[in-house]
Amino acid sequence: MQLGSKETENERFAHYLTKTYRKTASLIANSVKSVTMLAGADEQLSDISYQYGRNLGLAFQLVDDLLDFVSSSAAMGKPTAADLKLGLATAPVLFACEKYPELNPMIMRRFQEPGDVERAFDLVHKSRGLEQTQYLAKQHCQEAVRLANLLVESPYQKGLIVAADYVLNRMK
Repeated sequence: MQLGSKETENERFAHYLTKTYRKTASLIANSVKSVTMLAGADEQLSDISYQYGRNLGLAFQLVDDLLDFVSSSAAMGKPTAADLKLGLATAPVLFACEKYPELNPMIMRRFQEPGDVERAFDLVHKSRGLEQTQYLAKQHCQEAVRLANLLVESPYQKGLIVAADYVLNRMK
């Protein structure tokens, strides 16, 4: 999905979240929900499970986008700034636009002009884009934990809580 030239920053971020849901969060949400359905659980438990997976998936992708800016190529197994090199504006870039509107034309041209990737990478690091992305990921993990705490205490419920902590604190 590409971002159109007339989109506002809010529309861009809404588009990013929709894309993130479709790419990552829906897979996790529906996988977790399917377990409850196969186990014959009631609709309320299936809904809680779906929302848990949705929040976990959104957090996972937000952390992945953050790691693209802060991890080494060796740690990630892919080049640093890989998303920028692919022309993708992820959460750190979109948050950085608030402080550095000069990122907007770079987003529109998909970071294709010489120096765009390096300049965008630098502006993201100078902004609060990384911190804001981490904060949003933390909010989604906290919501996932809140939902997991609605379940009956068990080793499985504890595993859901551990999974949320892992997603938030992973290094690759």
